[in-house]
Amino acid sequence: MLPPASEDWIRLVPALAGLDEPTRARLRVLTRAATLPAGTRVFGEGSPCQAYLILLDGQVRVQKVGESGREIVLYRVEPGETCIVTTACLMSGIDYDAEGIAETDIEARILPDSGFRELLSQSAAFRDFVFKAYGSRISSLLMLIEEVAFGRIDQRLAACLLARAKGSGEIGATHQDLAVELGSAREVISRQLKDFERRGWVRLGRGLVGIADAAALESLARP
Repeated sequence: MLPPASEDWIRLVPALAGLDEPTRARLRVLTRAATLPAGTRVFGEGSPCQAYLILLDGQVRVQKVGESGREIVLYRVEPGETCIVTTACLMSGIDYDAEGIAETDIEARILPDSGFRELLSQSAAFRDFVFKAYGSRISSLLMLIEEVAFGRIDQRLAACLLARAKGSGEIGATHQDLAVELGSAREVISRQLKDFERRGWVRLGRGLVGIADAAALESLARP
C-alpha cells in the first residue's frame, strides 16, 4: 500500500537513497504520477521511447515476441525498479524492441526523455542509480540466455513452478503461460507437466498447477 500522495515518493525507492537534495528536488519537479490498470500495454515493440518509468507499486512483465508468435518473458519490473529496455532505448534513441504488460494495477513516476537526459548529464548519483540497475538486469538476462540455450527444460520448469507458487502450493497459470515464461513451446511444457503429474509431483487442473511434492521439484531444480 502506497503512502498518501503528499508524502515523498522518492523514499519508496531505496536505490535513490544516495541522491543529493538538489537532485531529489529536480526529480520531484520533472516527474509526474501515473496509474495504470492490470492488463495495460505499457509499451510495445516498435513504439518510440519517450519517458523513463520508476515503478512504485505493482508489477510489469517485459517480454519478447518472435516472428512465429512465440513469446519469452525477459524479466519483471518490481516496485522500486526500472526497465532496462527503456533505459537502452532512451540512451540509444531507438524504438522499443520488446513489450511491457502491467500484470497488476501499477503506480509509477514518469520522467520524460528530456528530464532523463538532464539528470543523467548533471547528477553523478542519478547516473549511478541508472547504471547499477542496468548492470544488475543485464546479468540476469545473460543468465536467462544461458538457461534457454543450455538448460534442461525439466529443471527450469521445476524451478519456475516453485518460484511462481511462492509456498502457496498452487499456481494459477496455463501451460501456455508457463511456455511463455520459459521460452518454450506449449506442447513441450504440457508433456513435461504430464510427466511430473505421473510421478506425483504436481496436480493438473484447468488453468491451475498444484504442487504435490515440493521436495522432489526442489531436488530436480537444484543444479
